[in-house]
Amino acid sequence: QVQLVESGGGSVQAGGSLRLSCAASGYTYSSICMGWFRQAPGKEREGVAAIYTSSGSTFYADSVKGRFTISQDNAKNTVYLQMNSLKPEDTGMYYCAAGWTGSWWKSNEYNRWGQGTQVTVSS
Repeated sequence: QVQLVESGGGSVQAGGSLRLSCAASGYTYSSICMGWFRQAPGKEREGVAAIYTSSGSTFYADSVKGRFTISQDNAKNTVYLQMNSLKPEDTGMYYCAAGWTGSWWKSNEYNRWGQGTQVTVSS
């Protein structure tokens, strides 16, 4: 059974940083797409970043390029999202997801989700 557990959310002021972690278990970690999504109140869930664990290829939404970095620690089966220069519009619930997809930004192509971790950025 695939399980994803996120951690690292919190409240920061604009310009601050947070690092989210997603610990994965129960599947072949070496051949999967791991994505980070976020959802603000009243808005649709949107893809933020993804990494293909076998190749290490990374992808980002335009809104976070240059500020967020996704990385992995294969030994720990953990994916990280380092978020710098945070803005109030980055506020939302952040979810980690796992799936076998070539379209990393499409949430409906992921079949396992974590419980989410809240990120709040104040101005």
